[in-house]
Amino acid sequence: MSRNTPSGKRALKNAKDTELAHRLSRRGMLGVAAGAGAAAALGLSAVPAAAQGRGHGHGHDHGHGHGHGHSSPVLTPGHLGVQLYSLRDKVASVGFATVFDELERFGYDQVEYAGYTQGTGDITLPQLARLAREHGLDGIGSHVNYADDSNPDAYSFAQNLEQVLDDAQVLGLEHIGTASNPSRYGTTVDAWKRAAEEFNTYGAAARKRGMKFYQHNHGDEFGFAADQPDVRLYDVLLAETDPDLVYLEMDIYWAYTGQFRFSVTPEGKPRPFEPLDYVLKQPHRYPLFHVKDGVHDDQASDGYDMTNVGDGDIDYKTFISAVNKTRGGRGSHQWQVEHDQPTDSFEFAQVSADYLHSLRERDC
Repeated sequence: MSRNTPSGKRALKNAKDTELAHRLSRRGMLGVAAGAGAAAALGLSAVPAAAQGRGHGHGHDHGHGHGHGHSSPVLTPGHLGVQLYSLRDKVASVGFATVFDELERFGYDQVEYAGYTQGTGDITLPQLARLAREHGLDGIGSHVNYADDSNPDAYSFAQNLEQVLDDAQVLGLEHIGTASNPSRYGTTVDAWKRAAEEFNTYGAAARKRGMKFYQHNHGDEFGFAADQPDVRLYDVLLAETDPDLVYLEMDIYWAYTGQFRFSVTPEGKPRPFEPLDYVLKQPHRYPLFHVKDGVHDDQASDGYDMTNVGDGDIDYKTFISAVNKTRGGRGSHQWQVEHDQPTDSFEFAQVSADYLHSLRERDC
């Protein structure tokens, strides 16, 4: 069995320890399910929005041996990656080679870059690309700053587009994007239309190189325009960008914090939304996802406290299964785990991969 196949890499993982098994068995059923419309289309029961502050106690069904019939992994083999920002401490202390060795052992297939040195000192892009290949890891994408108007030499799309794309090509990236908020010109509707025009330009340039340009959200994108408080800014971005040029990497955790914060307009009008519905409406626009987890907390400013994937309240079995059912869903979406401040970044990477690999769904 080749160690670079998904099954071969998973066979190299360490056996789960007692603590991990305990975490998986105690995980609550809470979290985020499809919206009412999506649920009906998928034959799922409608679940209230995650922002409603539900309590713990509904045991998670991992799909192991319940009822009759066969089951399949929820996660498509070969489609699991990690955002290297989560492992920045390890990259800086032990280097990319050691980190990539661990990621291969944990069963990862991809890496998404957050800078190309991450405190390691000098490493060339060809060296970095070779290290990833040697560990069976595809460079799936990279986050680069949108703009830095105070520095004409900034490494950003606005200031040095061609250099950004040159480097992405050297690394063999399929996607090149930004995690910057599109508020370069402000938070009015026209300001976001102006940013969308620039994103279309970046997308056209990336497409000429055989890549897809994408934007990664945080929570603020789901807020409302300063001049039109009934208009959600994320809707402006979707409407004003060309779907053949600009793609989205939904950070699922941050989308649900946006749901918590922005389900009512500044004028007090109810304006609920379900993040999954955005994906189901335009699945081709979401080639990448960030998979991070959180425990719902009404007292937290964002409504959630971030944790390892599998230890929180976001129902990834439902979310990923729903995306899988879209046209070409299993083959066209990639899942990148992330944690902004993990207590132990190697432990985070291992338990998150183990949890996602454990999810099963019944075959139809």
